Parts: sequence; C-alpha cells; structure tokens
Amino acid sequence: HVQLVESGGGSVQPGGSLRLSCQAPGFAFPTYCMGWFRQAPGKEREGVAIISSDNTATYADSVKGRFTISQDSAKNTLTLQMNSLKPEDTAMYYCAADLSRGYCRVVPTFLPTDFAYWGQGTQVTVS
Repeated sequence: HVQLVESGGGSVQPGGSLRLSCQAPGFAFPTYCMGWFRQAPGKEREGVAIISSDNTATYADSVKGRFTISQDSAKNTLTLQMNSLKPEDTAMYYCAADLSRGYCRVVPTFLPTDFAYWGQGTQVTVS
C-alpha cells in the first residue's frame, strides 16, 4: 500500500519561505519519479516540480529560481523548498509518485495522469 503524507504548509507573507515535506513509507527513495503539484480554487491542477531517481529536476517556469525540489534517501522524504513566495503561489500543494518509471517524462511534462499516487495535500497561503 503506497501512502504519501505531506506536511509543512501554512500562511506566510509575500517574500517569505516555506518548506514542504512528503513522506512515503511504502517504498525507498530515490527509486521513482516524484513530483509536487498545486491546485488553486477554480483552477486546474498544475505541475510545480518533478525529480527523477538520479535527482534530475524539472521546474515550472513560474517557480524557477524560487523553488527547489529534493529527496532524502536517509529520511525517505521528498522536499519542496519555496522561497520568495508570491500571492499567486497560494494553492493546495500535493505530493505525487509515478511508480511506473525512475526517470520522469519531460516531453510532455507535468501530466497529472502520469502519477498514480497522491497525498492528501497541504495548504499554502501567501498574503
């Protein structure tokens, strides 16, 4: 049974930082393609960052230079460090796992349908 559990969301002022974590006790890191997605009210779910088993990362243009995705094999944790937060970053953030591949698909990229496993989400509010 694969379970993803996010933590670390909250409220922050513009320009602030938050660090999201996702624990996955069901499998070892780094083995599969992992990702962070977000969904704001009334909008479609969008990809934020994905990372392959070799730690190659891909970011959405809107977060490049501000967000960093990483994975810690010792703690079996996926992390999203978010700096210089903007009001438009406000959304529910989801951790996701694509257990069908170790290297994330990048053409096209950020397809939610590639990821079969999702966490419950953690709210990030920037205001």
